[in-house]
Amino acid sequence: MARPAVSYRALALGADERAVGVIAGVYALLPLFAAVPLGRRTDHGRCAPLLPLGVVLIAGGCALSGAADSLAAMAAWSGVMGLGHLCFVIGAQSIVARQSAPHEQDRNFGHFTIGASLGQLIGPVVAGALIGGPDRAGSSALALLVAGAVAAVSCASLWRIEHRTTANSRTERGDRIPVHRILRTRGVPAGIFVSLAVLSATDILTAYLPVVGEHRGIAPSVVGLLLSLRAAATIACRLVMTPMLRWLGRAALLTVTCLAAALLCAGIALPVPVWALAVMLAALGFCLGVGQPLSMTTVVQAAPDDARSTALALRLTGNRLGQVAAPAAAGLIAGVAGVAAPFVMLGALLLISSGIALRAPGKQVVRQRTGGPRRSGAPLGRTRDS
Repeated sequence: MARPAVSYRALALGADERAVGVIAGVYALLPLFAAVPLGRRTDHGRCAPLLPLGVVLIAGGCALSGAADSLAAMAAWSGVMGLGHLCFVIGAQSIVARQSAPHEQDRNFGHFTIGASLGQLIGPVVAGALIGGPDRAGSSALALLVAGAVAAVSCASLWRIEHRTTANSRTERGDRIPVHRILRTRGVPAGIFVSLAVLSATDILTAYLPVVGEHRGIAPSVVGLLLSLRAAATIACRLVMTPMLRWLGRAALLTVTCLAAALLCAGIALPVPVWALAVMLAALGFCLGVGQPLSMTTVVQAAPDDARSTALALRLTGNRLGQVAAPAAAGLIAGVAGVAAPFVMLGALLLISSGIALRAPGKQVVRQRTGGPRRSGAPLGRTRDS
């Protein structure tokens, strides 16, 4: 809800497109400096405290953005919201990783990201319903206050969310593992790049499909339905991820979906009719739904056991870099080669990520007849955790 409301509030305060981009960039840039320290702290302590801290920062940033009367204040509170989102996501992803058995991580990360997709599906619709009429400044402020209240309500679900015994055992681990060693671990860079590519594709698709619609004479209401169709297809993908993993395996599924998404992104640049665009966006949403949860599992299972939260934080850092760099590159390309050109750029980025995913280690857990879980490729009776 908050992201589009912030843009409308900034426009009501007199911002131009460049100022809106700066405010959005502060949301992504500020957390870059906090991601690794937060991951370090989580690796050697509890995850749960980060969740209410994130909620407080998000709710406070929303409320103060609604009350802000200058663009500088809007940028500052947008950064606070971004920092809150980072705290919440590092804590939540670390809890999923820590409290899931290895053979459950793909499924549980898929369920976790379904919640995020539902928010991306419902939030903009609610914000759009609240923002309207001649008083755009007042209605956007109301939307931000409502978004802050919704965030605050989530604190009711944060009780007893982490097993104490699991959290206490983390404090007994050894020295911190250097970041460069984590980044050199096979599988971690691949997971980070795939996540960056998929998130960049989602962000640029959301930002530039309205521009494409304007050039092709597609009504804004139809563009909104097309974007909702993409989000719904992403949710559908995550609901059937477990059988797809059993059929193909993680590395092959990532490779196939990134390759298909590359072709579909490039296809959006073609002047196709609306019905064909809808089919492509539904298929694209389905393919993009695989990347985020499986890249989480790839990073978690590839990283050293004492540095999983730090590895997840590095993955989020890559996401933030993509959120800053990809729209800037898309804007430059669109200015030179036309509004459809960013989708060709996305196709190339996803094509590269499909090749990287093919080489990523597929450390999946398979069931043996004895009933015990084992990582594929590991000797019988011995796992990476033993």
